[in-house]
Amino acid sequence: MTGFARAVGGDERLSWAWEARSVNGKGLDLRLRLPGGWERLDPPARALAAKRFKRGNLSATLEVKAVAGRSALAINEALLGALVERCEAAGESPRLDRLLQVRGVVETADETADDPEALAARERAILASFAEALDALSAARAAEGARTADVISARLEEIAALTEEAAVCADAQPTAIRDRLARQIEELTEGRGGLDAERVAQEAAALAVRADVREELDRLRGHGEAARGLLAEGGAVGRRFDFLCQEFNREANTLASKSSALALTRIGLSLKAAIDQMREQVQNIE
Repeated sequence: MTGFARAVGGDERLSWAWEARSVNGKGLDLRLRLPGGWERLDPPARALAAKRFKRGNLSATLEVKAVAGRSALAINEALLGALVERCEAAGESPRLDRLLQVRGVVETADETADDPEALAARERAILASFAEALDALSAARAAEGARTADVISARLEEIAALTEEAAVCADAQPTAIRDRLARQIEELTEGRGGLDAERVAQEAAALAVRADVREELDRLRGHGEAARGLLAEGGAVGRRFDFLCQEFNREANTLASKSSALALTRIGLSLKAAIDQMREQVQNIE
């Protein structure tokens, strides 16, 4: 969801430039910085952004300048007077050079201000430049998304490989449990026996059932297929992918907790690491 774009435009009296940036965000949050006198562009600009993006923290700045020799500057006397009064009320001596630097005190004297049609045409042109910047930002985000998809695909392949390694270890778990139980009984009875063989077999079977991770492995495989489907689907899949990562992690945790073999425990930890790395990348997906 990260990117940067810039678009410029102008007419016979004014030139303008839009800069738009985007970083990761759970929802869509647009922050607009508009020069004094152009606040009316805020609602339509937000509507343009909402049509293109579903997630991300977006910031956009509009800079408007007078074309040299074609526009004059005017003083916003009401604002300047209010600033002077505040300075005097605070017991400070107002300095004109500083007050003139306050945003909105110096404005562009526009001859089209009294011409609604000319003003509307200029606003449409400025918004068209904003749409151009948003399109460029969307392209930058898409390029980053393609790179992110490659990284996520690599993590999915790693998770799939670890899942199959875990399956091999899981197949050996019942035998390992039975052998370990037999050794423990041998140690407790000091080799004299004395425990019913059928009861020992029942206990071993019960332990094997509790340690059975085949269901978790099947779910991990299913989540992998769903994740690849989301990547192929494209569009705004970030929220669903983030939820799917939580499901991946839940199965990896359960697998590790059920493990009765060191090798399976290590695989479970490797699975969790790969899933966490994938989830970090998923935060970049819209």
